[in-house]
Amino acid sequence: MKSRGPGAWLVSAVAAAAGIAVGACGAALQATLTPWRIGDLAPVLRAIPPDAPRVEVAEPRHEFGTMGMGTGKSHRFEIRNTGGGPLTLTRGGTSCSCTLSQFESAGSEAADSKQVVPVGESAFVTLTWTGKPPGGFIRQHATILTDDPRRPEVSLVVEGMVVPTWRADPSPIVLPRINASSKQRASTTVFTYGAQPPRVKGLTIDHPQAPRFFSLASAPLAAEQIAAEPGATGGFRIDVDVEPGLPFGRLRQTITTMFEIPEEVTAEITIEGAVGGDLVLVGAGWDSSRQTLELGNVSSRVGMKTRIFLSARGPHRESVRPTVEERVPESLEVTVGEGSAVGSGAVMRFPIDIVIPAGSRPANHVCSQEVPAGRIVLATGHPDEPRLSIPVCVVIGP
Repeated sequence: MKSRGPGAWLVSAVAAAAGIAVGACGAALQATLTPWRIGDLAPVLRAIPPDAPRVEVAEPRHEFGTMGMGTGKSHRFEIRNTGGGPLTLTRGGTSCSCTLSQFESAGSEAADSKQVVPVGESAFVTLTWTGKPPGGFIRQHATILTDDPRRPEVSLVVEGMVVPTWRADPSPIVLPRINASSKQRASTTVFTYGAQPPRVKGLTIDHPQAPRFFSLASAPLAAEQIAAEPGATGGFRIDVDVEPGLPFGRLRQTITTMFEIPEEVTAEITIEGAVGGDLVLVGAGWDSSRQTLELGNVSSRVGMKTRIFLSARGPHRESVRPTVEERVPESLEVTVGEGSAVGSGAVMRFPIDIVIPAGSRPANHVCSQEVPAGRIVLATGHPDEPRLSIPVCVVIGP
């Protein structure tokens, strides 16, 4: 007699049961090997000794309510040791818009980033933050590291709403082209929404040579200008005079103004643009927004060739005679052609051929802070712009 094998339904049922059992065992093993957490608590799998520290924060979350944009607030948190031994606290990280103070002890002015808290005593830290655009609900946090076996981390949280106290128009201030040889003015209007008209206390700009190249001034707005802005209770205009002599290239600076409405507000407004003059570059690979020549990745087996143009305008255009002074990397071959008049002759244009020959040595100029740009430096013959440095972004590889 032939024996009959198990039916298909039976095989499926046995396989399913085996799979469930294997899965359950795997989950149980994983749960055993991985410590579990609830919030900041990290329960341990061994008995906690009686002399272990125990960290407690009565109010780890602070609701600050409403604050104005550009204003600052702070809250002092108390961290207490209720265990049987000394508690060691270490400052951890914070979210990007807040700062955490050093630790303070009750009755002591000493402060440090690490502190041992005796049994029954407390340490204090202050979390400080500033309301920044665009406003709305914010949640900032900081982390405290501890040697409590049940709670290795403590999260301190502040929450609330940031409401507008000012608005700048325009913001940012954009100057598409700044002439390096002449003075230029830019302005923005700041509307405020405080309990009283603003009193400007200070204006600064973060350029390393600010006194030489920038002049800042403010003036209150007329009543009709304020009335035209819905909800505004005051305002002022900021004038920025850009002096001649700024180096060619991209400009991006921050103007900081402090004013009272009556609370003190700090407003930051960006000014950006490109610094040029009578000499302008155009052509394949020239990025006018970054003011760099983008050659990209070039294989040394193949090499590459491109052409850009130098345009000269203004009263000194006829005296422009570009010649190459410097090349980085040295494998760049740069040839400046003869100039020719464009249109009615108000502009002279010079072709510049740039070649990376096959077989060139490797080079890395990615135009970052860590790996700076290469460059082509031209002597121009222009009395106000005698040298023109062209940043070059290029990587020459195999």
